[in-house]
Amino acid sequence: MARKKKKEHHEEHIDETWLIPYADLLTLLLALFIVLFASSQVDQKKFQQIAESFNAAFNSSGNSAAILDNNTSMVEPTADQTMEKTTDMKKSQAKNAENSQLLEVKKHLDSYIEKNNLSKKLHTILSEDGLMIRIKDSALFPSGSARLIPESQRFGAEIAKMLKNMPQKVVISGHTDNVPINNNEFPSNWELSSKRAINFMKYLLGKENLQPERFSAIGYGEYRPLALNNTEQGRSQNRRVEVLIMRNYKD
Repeated sequence: MARKKKKEHHEEHIDETWLIPYADLLTLLLALFIVLFASSQVDQKKFQQIAESFNAAFNSSGNSAAILDNNTSMVEPTADQTMEKTTDMKKSQAKNAENSQLLEVKKHLDSYIEKNNLSKKLHTILSEDGLMIRIKDSALFPSGSARLIPESQRFGAEIAKMLKNMPQKVVISGHTDNVPINNNEFPSNWELSSKRAINFMKYLLGKENLQPERFSAIGYGEYRPLALNNTEQGRSQNRRVEVLIMRNYKD
């Protein structure tokens, strides 16, 4: 008896391979929305950390394209951020311009000092505080006195001329050695150093009609020495007047 052939039954299966890329797409979209939400509340540093994390995770699967570009911000800068950036740029430009101006003034003064053989009495120092002109007391005053000598008026006029077109504030300070003074005019080195600073400031103000509101004078006495006071050379360095042209823009 012939066997009946079993009727084969073929079931049709729905092709579900499309679910895999669809799930990947949804995952990517979810990640993108999370990053967009987070980037609106975190700073640039945290945003870049998030970007690096996602790039590392997705690139490990063999995809060479970066999900997020660390060099591109996904959030447009606000008006305040744009204004702050513009302000910082203007300050930087102003600082560079001021530094160039002070360098030019220093160059001019150094040339004047060299031409007039004043290197032992005057020298300039450019620092983060500003441009300082340091003057030995013997170039300005007799010993123990605050009266300007005629020689000081020669380079004092040059300094006043230079200060005329400068907008910075100017501080003039007097300094002495530690040898005490005690007379009717100057009971101590405080009074001597203060009077010297004031007298030199008044001389500068009277030469070029400088704005008094830009100037101030102070006496430090013996308490800001440049050298030890145990030798004549050291005491000579400490007796001085300093003219500091203060920077408007500092780090």
